[in-house]
Amino acid sequence: MIRFENLTKSFWLNGEKKVVIDHLNLTLPSGKSLALLGRNGAGKSTLLQIIAGTMRPDHGRVVSDGSISWPVGLGASFHRDLSGAENVRFIARIYGVDTDDLVAFVDDFAGLGTSYDMPMRSYSSGMRSRLTFGASMGIRFDTYLVDEVTAVGDRAFRRKSREVFSARMQHSSAIMVNHSMGQVRKFCNAGVVLEGGQARYYEDLEEAIAVHEAALV
Repeated sequence: MIRFENLTKSFWLNGEKKVVIDHLNLTLPSGKSLALLGRNGAGKSTLLQIIAGTMRPDHGRVVSDGSISWPVGLGASFHRDLSGAENVRFIARIYGVDTDDLVAFVDDFAGLGTSYDMPMRSYSSGMRSRLTFGASMGIRFDTYLVDEVTAVGDRAFRRKSREVFSARMQHSSAIMVNHSMGQVRKFCNAGVVLEGGQARYYEDLEEAIAVHEAALV
């Protein structure tokens, strides 16, 4: 379960205050793989970061009864001056998992070769996404936050990503941002539509997709 209590987040853009999440009160159930849908700029990535605790809201709070991953696909939780392997070791210590096992898993999964031991500031956005996705999949979370990452890499890597993510979804929940409705239908079984600072939960994924697509017209 993830519950938003009077959650509000705004940004200042060109001297004007833009509210992207506006006094949101909503409870998301456990055991669901949720598609987080909304137009560009609606605040989907912002909401993921607030859920993960990597961004603070203006007001309100997020309450959860389980463990939550960082937003996979976003590198904000990783230090750019450390190597990929050093970041993974640090994460393993934070989450209390076996360091050697996680380092080996990510090394094999991300396929970064010698770049694994180079500073992350030298990584392309795709390399960062592969590392962050691998590190997240190497740790068992109750809820995974996923931001577009299954589209990263070549065909073989995308297939590998889908396979490991599907395996994790046998025992965990997810909140996924993905602009491909094909990917959404493959991985998700319910939806949340974020529009105008408010979010609405839909038990029926197809209904959520229809509401989202209607709002884009």
